[in-house]
Amino acid sequence: MKRLAMAALVGLGGVMVQPALAQQPQSTGTSDEEIKALMAQLEALKASYAKEVRRLRELDMQVQAIQARVSGKLAPATEAPAAVAQTPPQPAEGYASTAQEAEQAKEAARRSVDDVKQQQSALFNRRLTLENSVSYARYDRKQLTLNGFLALDAIFLGNIAIENVESDSLTYNFAARWGVNPRLTLNLDVPYVARKTIYQKGGAGGSAAAIAQEETHGTGIGDATFSANYKLFGEKGWRPETVLTGGVTAPTGREPYGLDWKVIERDDDDFIRFAVPAKQPTGNGVWQANIGLSAVKTADPAILFANIGYIRSFTRSFGDIDSNPDTVNPGEVQLGDAYYFGAGVAFAFNERTSLSISFSDRLSARASTRYKNGQWMKVIGSDANAGTLNLGVTYALTPKATLVSMLGVGLTPDAPDFSLAFKLPYML
Repeated sequence: MKRLAMAALVGLGGVMVQPALAQQPQSTGTSDEEIKALMAQLEALKASYAKEVRRLRELDMQVQAIQARVSGKLAPATEAPAAVAQTPPQPAEGYASTAQEAEQAKEAARRSVDDVKQQQSALFNRRLTLENSVSYARYDRKQLTLNGFLALDAIFLGNIAIENVESDSLTYNFAARWGVNPRLTLNLDVPYVARKTIYQKGGAGGSAAAIAQEETHGTGIGDATFSANYKLFGEKGWRPETVLTGGVTAPTGREPYGLDWKVIERDDDDFIRFAVPAKQPTGNGVWQANIGLSAVKTADPAILFANIGYIRSFTRSFGDIDSNPDTVNPGEVQLGDAYYFGAGVAFAFNERTSLSISFSDRLSARASTRYKNGQWMKVIGSDANAGTLNLGVTYALTPKATLVSMLGVGLTPDAPDFSLAFKLPYML
């Protein structure tokens, strides 16, 4: 038994215990007291060894985590100490037992950061990503219409009508994103839109208490967008990752001009009091180009992001730009240019989940129309300021698939009352 215990102590991490054994008195037989003493020494050495190994793992993980935050990349795998490599104990919960497992843990920790970057700009280390998304938006607008004149600066004489428009839109969007090289990504977005709009108008039949209502629908392909992302700067020190985005939107959807109209009510003079489109449009009808700049900065555990951009709409001619169902007036339409900006912060709770909160705003100038051989005229009320508060949650389902949910709350009358979107990017 003495020889077996001595051999075990010598092989355990190269720790020599012969001096301790040399102090034991020599005897011809092995007593129970000697066996107990040797076993006590063995257990003490085992406990000390396990404690040191755990400490080595903790220091190794801390060093690699600091290197990952500083460089923004995975640190190279380090060799384990000789004692650990020879006799690896069972790994303690929450720690990696090898350098390879530590590297995998760091890669998983950056997953939530990559998912946030993908939503704000683009990921350039993914060859091909297919994204399916579904979004819902709710609009509710009320407008007071006065048809008459004001007598004695106090008494209104004429008709008072309240118009209410309630719109629900459901959009499915398919997107393909191709990483050409570490700096360039190409994107294609093709939406399919389903809309339902309810029009309500007060004063039906000349009675202020009567309300007329009509519901119309529209489904079809929306306006497709082709865009590209180019990484100007990578994240380094105080400098954020900066991405330049440019794109073109084609009028592939049904334009809102030249639609068939449904007349709901006429007055005694055959004047149209209430008319609605027979079908809802699915696009804006004009070509558009946009250019933008986005920045993402990691500040563990937070991720800061911001964007700014400009949208230019091009003039286009239509066979009829008049909303009167009884007339046909060809002309040109020039939608107002738009500017957008936004900023927010995301928090990576763990390697799978992140929460983001952001503000976005879009400022659109007034649109202009011109009848054939006529002058350009501004469309009153066509300018808009759409501000939205966004709350999002990102969850990594698998190493290749991520579920993104986003709730938008309108802060201005021109923004949707609320919107809800779900995205599922899948990396091939």
